[in-house]
Amino acid sequence: MLRQVELVEKVKSYDPFVEEELLNKAYIYSMRAHGTQKRASGDPYFSHPLEVAGILADYKFDSKTIITALLHDVVEDTKRNLRDIKRNFGNEISYLVDGVTKLSKLEGRTDEFKQAENFRKLLLATSKDIRVLLVKLADRLHNMRTIEFIKDNVKKKKIALETLEIFAPLAERLGMQEIRAELDDLSFQIIEPELRNSILQRLKVLRLQDEELLEKTIKKIQELLIKNKVKAKIFGREKKPYSIWKKMKVKAVNFSQLSDIMAFTILIDDLKSCYQVLGHLHQAYRYVPGRFKDYISTPKANGYQSLHTTLIGPLNQRIEIQIRTFKLNDLANLGVAAHWIYKDKVEFKDGKQFKGISQILDILDQSREPEEFLEHTKLQMYSDQVFVFTPNGDLISLPKGAMPLDFAFAVHSDIGLSCEGVKINNSIKPLYTKLKNGDQVEIITGSENIISPKWFDLSITGKAQACIKRFLHAKEDDELKKLGKEILTNQFKSEKIRFSERNLKNILDSFKLKKLENLFLKIGKGELQPFKIILSLFPEREVIKSNNNIVLLNKIKEKRESSILLKGLTPGMSVHYAHCCNPIPGDSVIAYISKGKGLIIHMDTCSEFRKINVDKSKIINVRWKDFVKGKDEFVAKINVVIKNEIGSLGSLSSIIGKSMSNIRNLSITERNSDFFKIELEIDVTDLDHLSKVIVSLRTSDFIENVTRV
Repeated sequence: MLRQVELVEKVKSYDPFVEEELLNKAYIYSMRAHGTQKRASGDPYFSHPLEVAGILADYKFDSKTIITALLHDVVEDTKRNLRDIKRNFGNEISYLVDGVTKLSKLEGRTDEFKQAENFRKLLLATSKDIRVLLVKLADRLHNMRTIEFIKDNVKKKKIALETLEIFAPLAERLGMQEIRAELDDLSFQIIEPELRNSILQRLKVLRLQDEELLEKTIKKIQELLIKNKVKAKIFGREKKPYSIWKKMKVKAVNFSQLSDIMAFTILIDDLKSCYQVLGHLHQAYRYVPGRFKDYISTPKANGYQSLHTTLIGPLNQRIEIQIRTFKLNDLANLGVAAHWIYKDKVEFKDGKQFKGISQILDILDQSREPEEFLEHTKLQMYSDQVFVFTPNGDLISLPKGAMPLDFAFAVHSDIGLSCEGVKINNSIKPLYTKLKNGDQVEIITGSENIISPKWFDLSITGKAQACIKRFLHAKEDDELKKLGKEILTNQFKSEKIRFSERNLKNILDSFKLKKLENLFLKIGKGELQPFKIILSLFPEREVIKSNNNIVLLNKIKEKRESSILLKGLTPGMSVHYAHCCNPIPGDSVIAYISKGKGLIIHMDTCSEFRKINVDKSKIINVRWKDFVKGKDEFVAKINVVIKNEIGSLGSLSSIIGKSMSNIRNLSITERNSDFFKIELEIDVTDLDHLSKVIVSLRTSDFIENVTRV
């Protein structure tokens, strides 16, 4: 464990402006705050923030970053709070510590929600100061280095998977390849230990076949460069087990078929010499077609610059070679940390300046729920690249496999939302065309949005998917608001109450809503029953009819319940229609007498009725009497499977209205990208009326299936 004086001297060695007094204060403050706390390893807990500080000092970050590292767990794991941090260390450090601290008030939420919400908080803080993420990455790196002390294997794998899916790609987005490679390998060791060990064994066998393979290859390349009067430093390495496994997975090959497991790096002084070295190599050795990449003229999104080529090398082995300058090598391995080393630190605090981070923040703007944001972010972070051009010659980098919609949303979300077609290299192409390096892409736009759920299959980037989902949600919400208003209006008519939006605004607070449209939306989604609105408006169950005469609601209800429409009953007996089967005139029915309730009517095929233990003497055979159609309305339940397309809910409502029926209630029971399954309660007069409604619904192109519940 680093001693106080060692940490201070380490920071002073590269930062002449170190705030030595504040750094010493943070060391003592954190040590006292964590007190006797222990880690899973049995070490004092304070050893963890100290090691995190040491990792960041190795990368030569400024003293405020090191102080934040020392304090990063104080608020989360001790009795100290942010007010204490601000009072002792100022606003800037307080902000950084808060950014790294997990949210505490998430009790009762799912693990997925907590993970997503904490990630969103981290990214928002990072957008203002990149040092928040740097501390978090160092924190995760030390936790992964000591993960073997966690005894719970489920927890251990969960941490490793989160590291592999989120934190390692984030390190790559900042260009910090050293940290990414270590996080990848440490995670892989936990998630797939047997697979990793088998790869290590295979590498060992290859080394035994020719222990000097790396040295011999380097020597041959060095001789070639000396012959051409090029000064260079060359080093070689075996690829990491996780990197090898990823290639095996992507290329669908086994280890014996994967030949380029050795990578060599050639470092030189200037960019011009990089291309000269490339020429010498291609003249001396056969290069593998399709494996040359120029990241110097076309950098990766994280700023990485290098020339990549694959050759059949001097010992007739397939090898991968990277050529770059010494400074570009620092940027390649250290990423954002290199800006601190090269004294660019003031300009590089703003997280939004880093393209890899700004792309994720774009997704944050488009996502409605934390889990949705996390899902789309993972999509964005896992990708090789393809480079295409706008008609003006601007370069756009996209994930490999990207399609025109991904390009459109990368240019601007408005371009994506108004896309009607695409020209690739001046030829009109379908939207499912996969883009290739060097393509010129022109998006054809229109005034009308033609977006549908099918667009999810025509895009792969997180930003495109988030924008599409947000648009479809907004359109769906508009339809649900109209549907909710219609359902509520029908309920008011059914209860003979005058509908007034002005009155509804007075009860919004009681439902914790701010806008009337949100009330309609909740009703449309089936999250709020319309009768609860009426009870909230008229708590004493009194309503005012249009002629301003006061009528008791219970009298209206009594009239509905005691309406005798069945033969075989004693006049005046209270009648209730079972909610499990909702019998309507025309159904074959059966009834039984329930003490204190009167007569309960079921369909004679009702499965719930058969479960009830009823005295046979209380069962009454009844049948519907002739009555005047339209005088009474009954509630029927139907299940509708409807296409998940814009306008489908509006069409559903319109068909039911034209069939002289009303929607009383609606509940979305299932949904996916293609279909909704909706349970509806509708007003009908009898079985014949219900049949006509169902037939009308089945004629719609939007409706896949309709059944009575």
